[in-house]
Amino acid sequence: AYCYHGQTLLVSDKCGEAIRSLQESEKFFAKAEALCKEYGETTGPGTTAKPSGHLFFRKLGSLIKNTLEKCQRENGFIYFQKVPAEAPQLELKANYGLVEPVPFEFPALNAHWIPETVAAFDLIKRPKEDTAKPKPDEEVKPLKEPDIKPQKDSGCQIS
Repeated sequence: AYCYHGQTLLVSDKCGEAIRSLQESEKFFAKAEALCKEYGETTGPGTTAKPSGHLFFRKLGSLIKNTLEKCQRENGFIYFQKVPAEAPQLELKANYGLVEPVPFEFPALNAHWIPETVAAFDLIKRPKEDTAKPKPDEEVKPLKEPDIKPQKDSGCQIS
């Protein structure tokens, strides 16, 4: 999130904040990389997943590095902005691309559902199941297939 936020800040000409955001991104990426390598080396049942080798993870590392270098280069040539000590705050509430959730409300109870009706559904008083034994499967007798001999005179002609 810090990486993409840094790219957005760079586009809006806030290069100093973009550099700080990308430095924060680099720090979190290094932590995630160490955890992924540790996870990939553990033994246990199931398939061995290697999250550090995943395409998204590999591309993210180079994206962070390249964008940070670009920001530092542009800040040195064009913007000359000071890099803040604290990372910029991420906007956690998305304001585009998402639909507002509709709050769920339970429908009103029907008038027929009174406590006596609910009490009538007692599983202890249910009718006993039929204990009839199922029929055993009959053995399937093998069928004798007729001998089919190839015929030379089928009536087909190739011309």
